[in-house]
Amino acid sequence: MAVLKHIASKNADYSQIIEYMLFQHDEFTMKPILDENGHMILREEYYIDGINCEPMLFDRECEKLNAQYHKNQHYADIKSHHYILSFDPKDKDDHGLTEEQAQALGMEYAKKNFPGHQALVCTHTDGHNGSGNIHVHIIINSLRSRVDKRLTPQAPHRSVRAPFTHTAPHSNIHF
Repeated sequence: MAVLKHIASKNADYSQIIEYMLFQHDEFTMKPILDENGHMILREEYYIDGINCEPMLFDRECEKLNAQYHKNQHYADIKSHHYILSFDPKDKDDHGLTEEQAQALGMEYAKKNFPGHQALVCTHTDGHNGSGNIHVHIIINSLRSRVDKRLTPQAPHRSVRAPFTHTAPHSNIHF
């Protein structure tokens, strides 16, 4: 069974998101792990995709959209939402869960629940405390970048149109 965790972030440095997705971090201090030359060490395995953005340009594209609409300019503003979809380590053996399947589930979840938002979807295989559990990070800009034509509200809801902010979805995740 998968567990979904949500974290609202006021951090304006979107580049730290990409850094965390790509490089190893100390799980207690959350600081990057450095090699003997002081360079960050890439994660051994990860899968990364972008929705409504190029994954390696997620930071710049979010900052550009925020500036364009004069949103997320204050410290108190929530800049992004980080969802972590964690699978039980037993799901690999008991249900045949692969990293590619987890990434596909993360992409499906993000497309369904965050239409119009810039999203970064990244699957890690390392787990917390070396547990090896597969987990998917879904990070979205709090500002919607596009109108989603699939949403045709009877009574217009402000989060359906660009450039309005995100509201967290209610969800059931089944694997």
